[in-house]
Amino acid sequence: MPMDEEILYRQMPHNTDAEQAVLGAMLRDAGCVKDVMEKLRPEDFYLRQNRKVFETIQSMFLYNRPIDALTVLGEMERNGSFDSEASDAGALRAYLAELMEVTPTAANVLEYADIVLDRSLLRAVATAADEITRLVQEGEGGAKTVLEAAEQKIYAVRRGRSAQDMERIGPVLQGVLDHLAELSASDGKTQPGLPIGFSAIDDKTAGLGDSDLVLLAARPGMGKTSLALNIALNVAKSTRKAVAVFSLEMSKEQLVTRILSNEATVESQRLLTGNLRESDWVRIANASAVLSPLDIRIDDNPLLTVADMNAKCRRIDDLGLVVVDYLQLMTSAGGNGGARSESRQQMVSDMSRMLKIMAKELSVPVLCLSQLSRANEKREDKRPMLSDLRDSGAIEQDADIVMFIYRDDYYKEDSEQHNIAECIIAKNRHGSTGKVNLAWSPEYTTFSTYEGRYEDGDEW
Repeated sequence: MPMDEEILYRQMPHNTDAEQAVLGAMLRDAGCVKDVMEKLRPEDFYLRQNRKVFETIQSMFLYNRPIDALTVLGEMERNGSFDSEASDAGALRAYLAELMEVTPTAANVLEYADIVLDRSLLRAVATAADEITRLVQEGEGGAKTVLEAAEQKIYAVRRGRSAQDMERIGPVLQGVLDHLAELSASDGKTQPGLPIGFSAIDDKTAGLGDSDLVLLAARPGMGKTSLALNIALNVAKSTRKAVAVFSLEMSKEQLVTRILSNEATVESQRLLTGNLRESDWVRIANASAVLSPLDIRIDDNPLLTVADMNAKCRRIDDLGLVVVDYLQLMTSAGGNGGARSESRQQMVSDMSRMLKIMAKELSVPVLCLSQLSRANEKREDKRPMLSDLRDSGAIEQDADIVMFIYRDDYYKEDSEQHNIAECIIAKNRHGSTGKVNLAWSPEYTTFSTYEGRYEDGDEW
């Protein structure tokens, strides 16, 4: 075949038979519609007439209407949603009959749906490749910029959606209603978000929501890294999902030593010095058996940018949580450590915005640690406030949840709150603010649920 004819007849990947088989199965057996809706979207159908039939069935499904050849025919006639070249009722009726004829049974509908989805993903890859090629040829931005854009496009394909797609309210509403039904069935006892393993905090936050940027801030020495590691360990153990930890301050060996001390209940000082008793080795062995299967990924590169973190997280399957320790140590997006003309406050604000965007793109909570300014040191009541956020800029605005750690015995040796930490929830887009008490175990550098009685005024 001549080159010009080859180009003319070259088509994007699709399988007409599979598309028709999926539609025919749904027309024959409405019971399979829900399963298909969980796999496919209208844009997964290559042929326009098939896409229109699927959109009609999807709309009827969302409104809980009966679905069969006659009802779909009537709906499409009312909406005028069929191909204009075959808009008369006779042609429409004939095509729906043809769909049912090619599908004698709905038994293999999910296999047909897999074929349709496979071809749809191949088309999305081809489109992304064309867009990446265009970026390279136009020469806009350097290699790092193009590479970041390319990774975003490929990641969007892996998630089964185009970065430019907009979604109708109907399918989104159905997902919200299904989620509400699940919560209602559990009498409201199920946490809608990701539980972090501290019941008092989970009760106030309702868990960490997908796409949430959670800021955990404290003055040095308060234990913010320890609490973050506690949360990471709790999430990894309870969900069996992957947890990514980016440490810009401590080495991976130091972090794992802290986690081991926590899980084995062996004093961290003994682990650091190697002055271990025989009973300690037994605890360490048992803790290692628990920790080894967990999918906790640690990166201790101190020069990481948000773009680097985003790219690494995209490659992690079944990601549940991202932890960043800590915001003020991060390198700017350009990797230059901050241009002289750019204020540090603006840089930190830009990075917090990028972290929020990363949380939305990955659809997982991002727990970011932050330092506080010295402003609280000058007050009589040294409990931190939102205004104490260091280089605050847009941090408070970007974060969905802001939590502070305060230990009274850090400032007062004779404090009655010995080894008791306050977790102050100063901002919460999804629930209430206030404070809860946590037990602090300095020998294990770990926090746990506080079992003591709350005094008047302990909660806001």
